[in-house]
Amino acid sequence: MSMPNDVQAFNRAIIEEFRTRNGQITHEMLKDTPLVLLTTTGARSGRARTAPLAFFADGPGRIVLWASAMAAPVHPAWYHNLVADPRVTIELKTEDGVVKTFEGTASTARGAERERLFGILEAGNPGVAAHQSRTDREIPLVVIEYGG
Repeated sequence: MSMPNDVQAFNRAIIEEFRTRNGQITHEMLKDTPLVLLTTTGARSGRARTAPLAFFADGPGRIVLWASAMAAPVHPAWYHNLVADPRVTIELKTEDGVVKTFEGTASTARGAERERLFGILEAGNPGVAAHQSRTDREIPLVVIEYGG
């Protein structure tokens, strides 16, 4: 599926729906996708910036994000923000079915850990993993550790 023309407006609508419908998303493109709302501090502005992102869990209190930006030639803004300040907030639907907010710390997976996580991503979402072959940059895999 292709992305909408106005990605910022699309993201705002998804964030609003996530928050008002306890993490349930009705948009066809995302309705079966596990989503998290990631809030970073803007590297230049210093303001809170929230992005809806797909993720997968990697054990208790750990989720993994991929900074693909649909295979764009540059990293997404949220990735630059968390590199500048790895303290993040996530809004995540927990096993009890309730969206909860957690403080977390972000780090970029490297080496063997990145390979292991990319294998999980590839097995669970080969279409997204294929983004790597469509860009010259290494798509960062970001581990968020949080008090969950």
